[in-house]
Amino acid sequence: MSVMFRKVVRDFLGSKNRFQLKQQFGFRRGPKKDDPQPFKSQKAKEGESPGEKHVENVQEQKLQKSGLSPEFDYQTLQKVSYRRLFKPFCFAIGFSGVSFVGASIWQYENLRGLTRRLIGLDGDFFRDRIQPPKVGQWRRELNKMWENLTEGQKVVSVIIGLNGLVYLMWRIPNLQMTMLKYFTSNIASTAICLPMVLSTFSHYSLLHYAVNMYVLWSFSTSAVAILGKEQFTAFYLTAGVVSNLASYAAKIGLQRFGPSLGASGAIMGVLGLVCTQVPDAQLAIVFFPFVTFTAGSAIKVIMGLDAAGVLLGWRVFDHAAHLGGALCGIWYMLLGYKQIWQNREPVMRAWHKIRDPHQPPPK
Repeated sequence: MSVMFRKVVRDFLGSKNRFQLKQQFGFRRGPKKDDPQPFKSQKAKEGESPGEKHVENVQEQKLQKSGLSPEFDYQTLQKVSYRRLFKPFCFAIGFSGVSFVGASIWQYENLRGLTRRLIGLDGDFFRDRIQPPKVGQWRRELNKMWENLTEGQKVVSVIIGLNGLVYLMWRIPNLQMTMLKYFTSNIASTAICLPMVLSTFSHYSLLHYAVNMYVLWSFSTSAVAILGKEQFTAFYLTAGVVSNLASYAAKIGLQRFGPSLGASGAIMGVLGLVCTQVPDAQLAIVFFPFVTFTAGSAIKVIMGLDAAGVLLGWRVFDHAAHLGGALCGIWYMLLGYKQIWQNREPVMRAWHKIRDPHQPPPK
């Protein structure tokens, strides 16, 4: 979110470090016509020696460090070609593939462990020594609360915890530069691939974090019931990366390069998936429970607003990321599930040969 990123810069860095931040993260100054007027008049002089030009550049940097440029103006950045999308596109394909391969192996291990327990190979004697009973009243209470959660809530609890950890990292002054570079996604930055994943777990605002995690928690049980925890985890990561890829494409098309952060794109993927699978489910607004509507209607309205935001250039939210995540969820439920998850058998057979080479593969 561009607004959120500017707030980060104002709160953490102040005005004196903004020019340095532009250089470190790969931002470039725009054409000379966009420069402030004092710089224009000085650069228009002819016959300047290299030494004089160097002095001018130092003076320009001092003026910028003193607060002449209070905020980033992303429209003054140099144009970025669509060819820059090739690397993020390949990363999105590769990361998504690795996510689903990992989910297939995870599911194999869970099924293998369940089978061994059912036939008595891993009995209570084994489990009691690997996982002894909890000691202490508070630990027993926590364990009881955890066991009362649904499978979806358990998975999402881990995601919420990771998001909370990254939120706290934003509050550590020594991590400012690292957070800005790797935990916000921006196609005009020097780091463009890894932030596609890390920014999905990144929130600077407590309100932003709370709202996103509440929505994710609300849909967690339904989504994991549809996909299973392994497939859901792979899909969630994929939706986050795809939403950032859509954000990159929109930023190049509009030539607006504000960094983005937040789990909204991945959560929109979950919403798109659930609303496509159960379009007649009744939803309600948290503060207005008497207002109900169907899931199918909700996703259409949300996608319509995000499409309008992209076309009209609204910049409060990253509408392109929201739209890309929702389309990813809809596509996966209609086509991707059959093309990807139902064809995971070769992966599981290959892993079985590695895991139990002397055992015949399951039929």
